Amino acid sequence: MKYNFDKIINRRGTNSYKWDIISEDNVIPMWVADMDFATAPAIIEALQKRVSHGIFGYTLVPDSYYQSITNWFRTRHNWNIQKDWIIYTSGVIPAISCSIKALTTPGEKVLVQTPVYNCFYSSIKNQGCEVLENKLIREGNTYIIDFDDFEKKCSDEKTTVFLLCNPHNPAGRVWSKDELEKLNTICLRHGVKVISDEIHGELIMPGYTFIPFASVSEACAENSIILNSPTKAFNIAGLQIANIICKDSERRRKIDRYINIYEVCDVNPFGVLALEAAYDNSADWLDQLILYIADNYKYLVDFFKQKLPNIEVLKLEGTYLAWIDITATNLSSEEAYNKLLQGKVMLNNGTLYGETSGEGYLRLNLACPRQTLKEGLERIVSALK
Repeated sequence: MKYNFDKIINRRGTNSYKWDIISEDNVIPMWVADMDFATAPAIIEALQKRVSHGIFGYTLVPDSYYQSITNWFRTRHNWNIQKDWIIYTSGVIPAISCSIKALTTPGEKVLVQTPVYNCFYSSIKNQGCEVLENKLIREGNTYIIDFDDFEKKCSDEKTTVFLLCNPHNPAGRVWSKDELEKLNTICLRHGVKVISDEIHGELIMPGYTFIPFASVSEACAENSIILNSPTKAFNIAGLQIANIICKDSERRRKIDRYINIYEVCDVNPFGVLALEAAYDNSADWLDQLILYIADNYKYLVDFFKQKLPNIEVLKLEGTYLAWIDITATNLSSEEAYNKLLQGKVMLNNGTLYGETSGEGYLRLNLACPRQTLKEGLERIVSALK
């Protein structure tokens, strides 16, 4: 490989949320979704050049920023975006909150597919709305959508927004074109708007294809708001940059209003430059990263088959977050989480993603050098045996 993803970089003592929040000594953190790899060289070079200038005032977002976004999605995902559809902001979570606020009134319901990313719950509740669950159906080592229940929940007159996770975190699903189109058809039938969180859209395992929701059809584009960012794929979350893509001008005006009311309308110069360097000059780095993560996933599956055959790793189609079924251990997710922490390895408790739909599961971050993964897995075996 051109890039060395085996290199171990010490992150302790750098005010890393992932590594330094843990009070216990010598714990391997395999929880929060950031990677233990240095970002792409083109991004580092662009940031170093900007730092050498020495002045870090308020930044003007240039036309080149929009060109980087539109070029990337056209060439990488066959999705044609116009510049005026794009609203930049500081992160996908603020984008979710502002979008929900723009599309709902307090007391209405926002539909989610559980188990799902934990911040969805808080973003919905913070806008005075109610979380409505369409539970995914476990089928073999993956999940499928319960479309009958989805239609039933959409038909509730208080349901006005469907918050989609595409690709799905933590289920690891990369939704197909047919699935996305069917979801939108049901939403249109009941007047439900779609907000699609696509922050993991670049992290797709070999053999699968990510499809932006708005690229499926004109109907999907007209009925949706897309939220994306290069931060997960290029490990630049701390630079805080994200985009809202909305074709409908009136809906976009409302979202932009709340972006300003909530005062998340300004971004920093490093986020802008990092996005451009990622989308313009780092595709080959991303391609190699994906292969490395895919090999990590294979290593994880093989390791558990040999050492802990009663634990099942679900199929990973996208993201670098493995969803692990621990029900055969007869431990609750909380008990397993605590056992592992005592064993000096930290995963995510599955109930973060749904009190019932996440029970019996743990989430494991695979985005680390192979040696770190190997040590973490050895500790998991020792703790659970």
